[in-house]
Amino acid sequence: MNLKKLSLAAVLAITQIAAAVPAFAAPVSTTSTSNVSTAEATPTPSASSVPLSTDPLSGGLLDGAASPTPSAEPTATPLPPATVTDQTYMQTNSMDAQMLSATGDDQLVLMLNSNKMYVNGVLYLANQPMAVKNGVSYVSIRAMVERVGLQVTYDSKAKETVVTKGNDVMRFKLNSKTYTVNGKKSTMKGATYQYKGTFMIPLTSITSALKLNYVLDTVQKRVILTLSTKPKASFTVQPTEIYAGQTMVNFVTSSSSPNGTPIVSDLWGGDKRDYYDEPGIYTVTYSVVDANGRTSDPYTATINVLKPNEAPVANFVTDKEQYKMGEPITYTDNSSDPDGDTITVTWTNKAQAFFTPGATVISLTATDSHGAVNTFEKTIIITEEQLYNEEDFNRLFAVPGTAFKFDGSPVPTWPNLKYNTSSEPFTLIRSNSPETVFSEGVLYRETATGATRFLIHHKNNLSINTKVYVIATNDNMYPVTITTQYSGFGGPSSFAELTGQKSVTRYWESMLNGSSYKQTVIQPGQSVSILTELNTIAMKPNDNVSMQADLYSDLAVTYSVMMIDANKEPISSLPLTPILPRDGVHNRGTYPDSTRLINVSDLVGTTPARLVIGDNNNDPNLLGLDALTGLQETNLGNFGVLYKIRLERVAANTLITFNPRGGNYMGTVLVNGNQVVQVPNEKSLGSSDLNSVVYRTGDYEGPVEIQFTPASGSNLSINFLFTPLPPKK
Repeated sequence: MNLKKLSLAAVLAITQIAAAVPAFAAPVSTTSTSNVSTAEATPTPSASSVPLSTDPLSGGLLDGAASPTPSAEPTATPLPPATVTDQTYMQTNSMDAQMLSATGDDQLVLMLNSNKMYVNGVLYLANQPMAVKNGVSYVSIRAMVERVGLQVTYDSKAKETVVTKGNDVMRFKLNSKTYTVNGKKSTMKGATYQYKGTFMIPLTSITSALKLNYVLDTVQKRVILTLSTKPKASFTVQPTEIYAGQTMVNFVTSSSSPNGTPIVSDLWGGDKRDYYDEPGIYTVTYSVVDANGRTSDPYTATINVLKPNEAPVANFVTDKEQYKMGEPITYTDNSSDPDGDTITVTWTNKAQAFFTPGATVISLTATDSHGAVNTFEKTIIITEEQLYNEEDFNRLFAVPGTAFKFDGSPVPTWPNLKYNTSSEPFTLIRSNSPETVFSEGVLYRETATGATRFLIHHKNNLSINTKVYVIATNDNMYPVTITTQYSGFGGPSSFAELTGQKSVTRYWESMLNGSSYKQTVIQPGQSVSILTELNTIAMKPNDNVSMQADLYSDLAVTYSVMMIDANKEPISSLPLTPILPRDGVHNRGTYPDSTRLINVSDLVGTTPARLVIGDNNNDPNLLGLDALTGLQETNLGNFGVLYKIRLERVAANTLITFNPRGGNYMGTVLVNGNQVVQVPNEKSLGSSDLNSVVYRTGDYEGPVEIQFTPASGSNLSINFLFTPLPPKK
């Protein structure tokens, strides 16, 4: 015998019976009923029904019989219930009586070249026997579907027979080789057809769709299908970690019936509790009962109850109990967790030094991965003796990114470093006008090839959620490859400066870890959305986004930056989206040579000096064109320009700091190719009397490299300051 497994697609096919099909099969009764005709009691096989040959290699029952002539498509009428078609069969056919006794539970037996069907030992007669058309064996779909307990209806509007199996919906059309399951299309071995009011469908398609295993019995000329009518049950336990006496246990159940029969009751076994008082392994079983009284196989799971979670132990020590004002303090965190859990610590009033005398309380709070908390406090004494004033202490000891106050008024009188400058051929596409966007539209469009840098910064001032897209279009005759090298995205956020700082920080990080590397191949005439971090999250009204990214294309690509309704599809929307005018204040344009190299060969740091960036005097702005108007543009502030600063000789004990000169600033720099330093690491630099630590040299002279790009939302110009460190005491 051959065992065949039917796919879900086939099962769906079975349910796709035509709506106008009359009843197919009913149980055969041994009691005489006067209103049943002789023709109903002994149906005659149609001319199209021929003996079926068995070919296990073909995957089905095959024969080359001539096809019956299909009738017209069924009309959109309800499917009537089955009626009794034979009352005397079991009394007159002893061979089939033997067949009846041989069938088991959960079995559907189809007799070859016959309309006889047995379900769990009960005989039914289909209104049409099996038939062969174009070498494919067909059965009545409704007879099959009803015998496995599924629901069948007819959708007169769509002209589709609809079969429902639990949550699965199968749809079939007359004279079609395809059907759908939950909208997904599948193909059958032959097209459906209607014969004498009966919707016929390939047998193997039905069994596959209904996921029925079947065996072809060539000796007794029958097909035996195994029905699965038991419901199924399972459960999960939440949370995943359960602690004795502490965790309330939630059992989340799941149950289903293969034929959609309602589940009416739950059966629990084993040791099921809301709380477990003692640690250990507990076993729980779960079963369900459906409306037909059938019980699922029990589902069993074990629950590992852990010993109660213990809170972490917060603790720290300082290297001394008493300090002078301005004296560095060394903290050692000795926090631990008795369960070995991961802990996080939060400090209160921790400072590298204090500058006011008196008792000072410092605290540390430790929190484990389960939320248990413990706090430790310590009091230290600050004497009235001063070791360093606050500015000198910060110059000597403040960690990179720390902002501190100083007198910034003399800085413009400091000499600007002398340097040689050059550039690298990197095309900058800057999209920042209109910065505040009031309507959907294309913000900028340009065609570029080779090394291309994007700087994008916009605010959503629409009343709807929007998204910003960069659409790359290939107008060449050949495929083009775009390689994304580095990228950083910030937002969406209502704080414009924060989005700029985040985008630059992530831009540097992508240089260090290669996280943004990606290649995109675009076919001729194709448009593709790139730099998709921009539109992963919709922008609410008043949100800002910022992005800086470096790409490379081997052929020319047309790039379109646009902001549209977050619910719209970008590619199809692009041709219908108008180009927006610039706002007259902010900048958009295309600028060549946007990587600027600065090389300082003189000794730096022995006396106060500065390096001015973005002032359009010492550091001239890039000139370019607005591709949408053809007008010349000036890149005010040189936003989007990548500065690679090489200081060949920096004196020992030199402090390098970042000082804003044009207004509020939040940004990031990359030092020596491996250290990302935020300037500042808290809040923003809102005054020229604030300085943020970038780097300190050690006891020897040496080179220093700084990479800088202005952060969107911040203000230029800025100064890098170089000063000798005060002597240590």
